[in-house]
Amino acid sequence: MATESTPRTRKAGAFDIRLIIALLTGVYGIVLTIMGAAFTDDADMTKAAGVNINLWAGIALLIFTALFVLWAVLRPIRVPEEPTDVPNEPTDGTTAE
Repeated sequence: MATESTPRTRKAGAFDIRLIIALLTGVYGIVLTIMGAAFTDDADMTKAAGVNINLWAGIALLIFTALFVLWAVLRPIRVPEEPTDVPNEPTDGTTAE
């Protein structure tokens, strides 16, 4: 009786593109939130029609970042593991005789 084994997988971890995107948007979100909260004056508010656009864009980016991290944690990318017990296969692309 032959049984087919399911291929072993592992999580992509730090190589998951969603975490890289979350890192970048998180940094921009933090910078914009700080700029909007601490360094926005009345002249900037007047230019933006009375809206603190840096603050709102920073908060939106932080929410986006949280959603991406949540997505990556709840639905991790699975990468098939390479078999380690391959018998004498050449690595230079030639065939064994």
